Amino acid sequence: MVTLYWAEDGCIPPGDRGLAYGDGLFETIRIDDGCAPMQAYHLDRMTRDAARLRIPITRVELERAFHHALQRYSALYLESSWVLKLMLTRGTGGRGYRPTPDLKPNLLISHAIVPPPAPAGGVNVDFSRVPLTVNSLFCGIKSLNRIEQVMAASELQDDVFEVLMANAAGHVVEGTRTNLFIQTDDGWRTPPPHSVAVMGVMRRYVLERLHANGEAVHEAPILPDDMLAPNCRGIYLTNSVLGVVSVRTLAGQNLPVTGRLATICGSTPKME
Repeated sequence: MVTLYWAEDGCIPPGDRGLAYGDGLFETIRIDDGCAPMQAYHLDRMTRDAARLRIPITRVELERAFHHALQRYSALYLESSWVLKLMLTRGTGGRGYRPTPDLKPNLLISHAIVPPPAPAGGVNVDFSRVPLTVNSLFCGIKSLNRIEQVMAASELQDDVFEVLMANAAGHVVEGTRTNLFIQTDDGWRTPPPHSVAVMGVMRRYVLERLHANGEAVHEAPILPDDMLAPNCRGIYLTNSVLGVVSVRTLAGQNLPVTGRLATICGSTPKME
């Protein structure tokens, strides 16, 4: 049985393993007019990845907590959009890294306003100097261990929306808070699942929409030269809060901005 904590109550136990070791997961869910179009995708991911980390929680428990949070916070925002954050940890206790077998998971729930939308004409993006390490056992999991992204995000300047991170092989994998798609003469390309640190729910939705639209999609490594080559017809970043964001410049080089991916993904999934 999961224990709920509300951020405004300020009562998360100091011995919580998420706080001590980053032992847990989180989801940031956009709410529009009291509804969360990506709800199913977020709860799917948290349920699946909790099982991968052997954190005992069911989809029913997550849905119950989600609806409880909607009832608690929706009146604060009336008809405006906001973000609900679910932070699941293994629980409180255990000496050192080794958890005890009797731990009960904690779920810390908070809310925030939606960040401003990205400019319609595209954003400026650069490459990060911080390398991204992806353990094959934990690839795709949106865990609380995000120190590489924190350090990469410290490179952001006022006119730079995002920085892209590469792995040890030099393959560009994702941004600090976004997944990556590029459009080429041969179709669409996005990094393969085993190389991705966070398997974004918007990435999943975009792939579904591209396949439904009959588009050629290749999950393959991406090099910086691929993104700056003449046959690159557009670069897009995806994030479940901000949606699909077109890249206008990369490392100071102008790129074509057509908004085609946003057009393909214009509809949003219905909430379950």
